[in-house]
Amino acid sequence: MNDIQTRFEHCAAVAREHAARVDKEGRFPSEAIEAIRERGLFGLLSAKEVGGLGGTLRDAALGIRTLATACASTAMVTCMHFAGASVIEKFGRRPEREAVARGEHLSTLAFSEAGSRSHFWAPMSTAKPAGSGFVLDADKSWITSASHATAYVWSSKPVSAEGASTLWLVPRTAPGLTVTRAFDGLGLRGNDSAPVQARGVGVEGAAMLGEDGKGFDVMMGVVLPAFNVMNAATSIGLMEESVRLVAAHAGATRYENAGMSVRDFPTARASIARMRVRCDMAATLWLDTLAALEAGREDAQLRVLECKAACNDAALEVLDLAMRVAGGAAFRRDVPVERFFRDARAGSIMAPTSDVLYDFIGKAATGLPLF
Repeated sequence: MNDIQTRFEHCAAVAREHAARVDKEGRFPSEAIEAIRERGLFGLLSAKEVGGLGGTLRDAALGIRTLATACASTAMVTCMHFAGASVIEKFGRRPEREAVARGEHLSTLAFSEAGSRSHFWAPMSTAKPAGSGFVLDADKSWITSASHATAYVWSSKPVSAEGASTLWLVPRTAPGLTVTRAFDGLGLRGNDSAPVQARGVGVEGAAMLGEDGKGFDVMMGVVLPAFNVMNAATSIGLMEESVRLVAAHAGATRYENAGMSVRDFPTARASIARMRVRCDMAATLWLDTLAALEAGREDAQLRVLECKAACNDAALEVLDLAMRVAGGAAFRRDVPVERFFRDARAGSIMAPTSDVLYDFIGKAATGLPLF
């Protein structure tokens, strides 16, 4: 295990200690996020020249998987930070890049909108010139870490250029931004994913990330590969830990009247075997996606689309089986299987949703353009 993954293991131990309360109270996983910051991992994807670790997407994805075995809310907050930080690192000004590297900037994405729903690449929000800067107006439907992020990587329609979107770095405390309600969801209860309204939010010209109208290219070339791979990593972490928990449960839980443990029943063993196989299949595709991106393979984009859909849906199946094998015990709040079951539900409905991804994959397979 390298130094970066050792740091993630430490942070996962902190996350595990607080995970039950984070879920029960629906509160932000502050202790785990602070541990991540203290270990220098906020700057994992920041270049060494600005004080970061100069890590890779593989480093981030493996770390997200580790965090997810303990607390999926922590994993998702960190996933969104890395997705936003990757844009800042590529297009942001040096002060913001250095702030991320120093651990002073928690990032996130502000793409999802009520008007375009899971079609995150087609924002309805606007950016209009105002003096030397611009004014943003929007109704963002979900922003992870909405009340805790330092700034949002924000999408809008272009100001004047051709194209689908333009990206901005918008401070969370900017006048005119309002978190309209707190998150109270089925799963990922600590990820602080909330709607945010923007009314006349002023930003300076230097807040633009990349060129006007080129946001779509950044979304597809930078954000989508990073987000899909890390989102898939969360699903894999949930599956890995659920297999471990259920296998341990099957060995330790006994039918005293029959002198047998749960694992002595062929049906239980078969279900655990299906969990193991499904998890390994998904993880193999996920690792191949990372390899395809690293090698610049022709099928890299297809793998990026496939890995999130496959891993998210595999997690649904594996956690369904976990609940069945663990039986009544799995319905208790003090047993993590029930929490993992709820957390696993989120992946397939996070944009791009599984349905959207399967449509894209079908288009690619049949020779149609994706957009």
